Amino acid sequence: MVLDPEALFSVELSLKVATVSTVVVLLTGLPLAYLFATREFPFKNLLDAAVTLPLVFPPTVTGYLLLLLLGKNGILGEVIYRVFKTGVVFTWYGAVVASSVAAFPIFVKTARSALESVDKNLIHAAYTLGKGELETFFRVVLPIAKRGVIAGLVLSFARAIGEFGATLMLAGNIPFKTNTIPIEIYSAVSDGNFERANLLTAVVAVLSITVIFTVNRLSRRGAP
Repeated sequence: MVLDPEALFSVELSLKVATVSTVVVLLTGLPLAYLFATREFPFKNLLDAAVTLPLVFPPTVTGYLLLLLLGKNGILGEVIYRVFKTGVVFTWYGAVVASSVAAFPIFVKTARSALESVDKNLIHAAYTLGKGELETFFRVVLPIAKRGVIAGLVLSFARAIGEFGATLMLAGNIPFKTNTIPIEIYSAVSDGNFERANLLTAVVAVLSITVIFTVNRLSRRGAP
């Protein structure tokens, strides 16, 4: 059996959503991870707990909270609708938001750990040589921590690929519009089409094995 057009669309959509989500997570999560790794500030533990919430919340709860926030009558959703004349609910953008929120804490914690492992003496030496914090980050800190950061990105990509509950709540299950791989598998099982579900599961398994292999390889390279 080969992938039918709808199943093939779900694979393409999942890859697109995961890719965009990973970029979003990188741009928003790396500064926060650096902040956690290098600064002490009021309510740091509270912010850390807030970032971690999507890891412990049931995905449907996360999706429901996002729906309340980004729905047409939500705090942010109303603003988005007024500015762009459209919303993110029941669109593939909603799937990106849900996947980004689910993957965000994984990346932040992984990147934070990598950044904290950088020898502080090297950072102080760069400052002594007259380098600013931004230049030190890109020329000293990030090159040393890059394997951990990349591993965090790979894990975030995998998490985004597998996101189901929050995506279903926020983006829905609309064929050829928001039906990602997990949602398509759910639909196939609900319809009793186990052959189709098995094929899509095999696709996810291949992607997951690739992720595991990549992370393990990065870990071995980073080992002393």
